[in-house]
Amino acid sequence: MTWLVTGGAGYIGAHVVRALGEAGLEPLVIDDLSSGHREFVPADVEFVHGSILDGELLSRTFEEHDVDGVIHVAGFKYAGVSVQQPLHTYAQNVTGTAVLLAAMADAGIGRIVFSSSAAVYGTPDVDLVTESTPKNPQSPYGESKLIGEWLLADQGRAAGLAHTALRYFNVVGSGTPQIRDTSPHNLFPLVFDALLDGRTPRINGDDYPTPDGTCVRDYIHVADLAVSHVAAARRLAAGDAVEAVYNLGSGDGVSVGEIMRTVAEVTGIAFAPEITARRSGDPARIVASGDLAARDLDWSMRHSLRDMVSSAWDARRAA
Repeated sequence: MTWLVTGGAGYIGAHVVRALGEAGLEPLVIDDLSSGHREFVPADVEFVHGSILDGELLSRTFEEHDVDGVIHVAGFKYAGVSVQQPLHTYAQNVTGTAVLLAAMADAGIGRIVFSSSAAVYGTPDVDLVTESTPKNPQSPYGESKLIGEWLLADQGRAAGLAHTALRYFNVVGSGTPQIRDTSPHNLFPLVFDALLDGRTPRINGDDYPTPDGTCVRDYIHVADLAVSHVAAARRLAAGDAVEAVYNLGSGDGVSVGEIMRTVAEVTGIAFAPEITARRSGDPARIVASGDLAARDLDWSMRHSLRDMVSSAWDARRAA
């Protein structure tokens, strides 16, 4: 059984590719390498270099391979940057998804797992986000992911597309030292780069109503995330009932201060983070429930915070 992984050379997509292989499924990768890395894709996995905006390339790929379904991870994932580049964000995430769905329909491929985002919720004023929490995206990125979910739902009603979307917040760690997070905007790479450059990592505010005064967020290990993508693909392939969306959440979260202390312990680099002013709009706590995904998609937090930090650090040093 072959599953096309869009964005399969990226940090998350490459972990999904490996999880598919470990589950006995055959991954096929398409990636334009705008943020992915060819070396993240195992040598024995077929790789198609190109964009999901290229409908002709997608059609040829589906013609040349017996694809059973798609795990759609490709996208422009920088929420902050999307505010300055809304048209680029919509082209990659909305138009790209529409082109992909059209090519799938033409090829008779009727299953898709969509890598969505908890950015669709914006900054909800609740202690625990569930799938029914009102959606209020506050960036073009979050809006584009919500529109992607709508496209899947509409195509499901129109053409019987079997689909589900997975929403999550902050993905960290590494399942293998050969794959690392290379985003210039994510917390772990920013902290590691600062330490390796001899700079002091920063915390934006330490006066929030949380146990240590720093923001509490949902951090999940990328390998756990990949397992649930594969579980979702298996359910769709088996014709099992799935929810339209699932949160992959920790249920409790960790604070930025806890992360900094764990980084110091794991790296052996003693530091006291620099405390800067709060960022406008940052809520004290955003944490999601993963109960539905635990029920249906083999979701669980298999890795501790120390596991997350140490695996990410090992991958960073192996670079």
